[in-house]
Amino acid sequence: MYNALLFIYLIVSIIMIGLILIQQGKGADAGASFGGGASGTVFGSAGSGNFLSRLTGILAVAFFVISIVIGNLNSHRNNVEQGKFDDLSHAAQQVEQQKQAAPVENKNADIPQN
Repeated sequence: MYNALLFIYLIVSIIMIGLILIQQGKGADAGASFGGGASGTVFGSAGSGNFLSRLTGILAVAFFVISIVIGNLNSHRNNVEQGKFDDLSHAAQQVEQQKQAAPVENKNADIPQN
């Protein structure tokens, strides 16, 4: 789920950057009123400003919501209950104690001496 959210977060941010770069500034509306041909566009005579502004706002809300969810997932990532094999220090201490208690065998006992 975390990786899927990161992928969606990346896609939303790239689309939002593209939409922000496509939008025209406030001063561009004056040129369109003098015969810019805005009435024949896909978005109608109101222009693409309302559509792009609304879509950018929706994507901005999605961006912030996903940011909060990812931050919440990261903050609770280490609160996982430990299992039997997560803390092996006790088992390691037992092995060390058994090694110390076991008699040391003479490895050279099987080799005949000349």
